[in-house]
Amino acid sequence: MRTRTLLLLSVATALLILIAGGAFLFQLSHQSDTVPTGVVGEPARLGDVTVTVLDASEAGGVMAVDIEVGGVDDADGTDDFRLVTGDQRLDAVAAPGGGRCRAFTVDPQRCRLEFDVSAAASTSRVLVMRRGEDQRTWRLRPGTDATVGADE
Repeated sequence: MRTRTLLLLSVATALLILIAGGAFLFQLSHQSDTVPTGVVGEPARLGDVTVTVLDASEAGGVMAVDIEVGGVDDADGTDDFRLVTGDQRLDAVAAPGGGRCRAFTVDPQRCRLEFDVSAAASTSRVLVMRRGEDQRTWRLRPGTDATVGADE
């Protein structure tokens, strides 16, 4: 091929990419789906599970979140939770311990999720639960006595 043909093909390809990018941005700008933010003390329904975040605290490099959960029998229910800091996404501590959550049951139960935040550089704390196609977030305030609340 000649140089002129290759240059015209590259310009045409660049224009097609630019048009496709513009169409994608237009599509994103008209999208209104957002992840709902949970509020402390209010039950949230995610698929077949009902979750209520009751309290949160951070001490000694461990973020503890007290929840009430129920609605379905699920031996690995806590795998749906993550704690997102500004620099990491953390799984709940899986080892059995005093009051730690592990399995969900049909009957509501109170238990505690614990996350090792000792290596997190950021003080941001957001609890995320993703179950099926549903997702909910709870913003946990940083500090040694973290409180839970909705986005302000």
